[in-house]
Amino acid sequence: MRAGERRITLADVAAEAGVSVACVSIVMRGAPGAGEATRERVLKVATELGYQPDSRARLLRSGRSRLLGVVFDVRHPFHHDLLTGLYDAAGAAGYQLTLSAVTPRRGERTAVGDLLQDRCEAIVLFGGTMRSAELASIASRLPVVAMMRSARRRDVDVVHNDDALGSHQAVDHLVSLGHRRIAHVDGGTVHGSAERRAGYQEAMRRHGLGEHIRVVPGGAGEEDGARAAERLLADPPTAVTVFNDLSATGLLDVLRHHGLRVPGDISVVGYDDTSLSRLAHIDLTTIGQDIDALAARAIERAVERIEGAPSGPRAVVIPPRLVVRSTTGAPPTAG
Repeated sequence: MRAGERRITLADVAAEAGVSVACVSIVMRGAPGAGEATRERVLKVATELGYQPDSRARLLRSGRSRLLGVVFDVRHPFHHDLLTGLYDAAGAAGYQLTLSAVTPRRGERTAVGDLLQDRCEAIVLFGGTMRSAELASIASRLPVVAMMRSARRRDVDVVHNDDALGSHQAVDHLVSLGHRRIAHVDGGTVHGSAERRAGYQEAMRRHGLGEHIRVVPGGAGEEDGARAAERLLADPPTAVTVFNDLSATGLLDVLRHHGLRVPGDISVVGYDDTSLSRLAHIDLTTIGQDIDALAARAIERAVERIEGAPSGPRAVVIPPRLVVRSTTGAPPTAG
């Protein structure tokens, strides 16, 4: 249906086929009560008129919407990638998604409020800043699954990546290449930042590199990575792990602008394995999150809560994997 066109209704089909609206309804539902000739005529007219059944309205009349609300942030490429997995998982489970975005001028609470008005049966939140108590308040009304964050609440399901393990993998990779002076650009107050920072510190100590631990303030955005790079220029390390891919791209731009070769002078590891990291001119070594597994478990937890058959722990942790591309190599010196 093109913009501006009126939606074809049961009444339109009934008028064209010369039958009652009730008869058309019977045919569309596949219910008994209409003769074969009438059924064929109604279906033929419906096809010619381009009638599309309003499945959502039918579900609402039955007391169900089969809608899963999703709150995501338009500024984060990983959120876009994760939506693809969620659509696949929801469709396989017989549910539909309705999205509500967080933008620079539209907060998370507004995004959640709109979904509550849409009669969603559960809400899936990506990251976010809402406190656990606020999530619990929403969970008192309908199931809540929080992704890419922790929530120490028995009434909120959590599905997230093992952030500390990912940082261990990044440091292990760099150490195997010969690096010792490895810095870390953190994510500030963003969920997962503390775990990734702690994982970096633990891995450095495990390799006997505690004296080289260097944490640079950062954030989740490209501009955060650019600012962190400016701080690193005074005394560049031979390698750096970054909170996420978006921040890493900002860091790469500044390093290259100042004449540093990547990976010749400095190696860079991002986090998330977003579509951005796979662009040919970026080709970022990164820690990949298993999107299909994260999405499948999130939908699974939501549907189990909706249908009253929860199983397993409230928190599900998915291991990440190292993805090696062209931004890491041996250090220029022994470090």
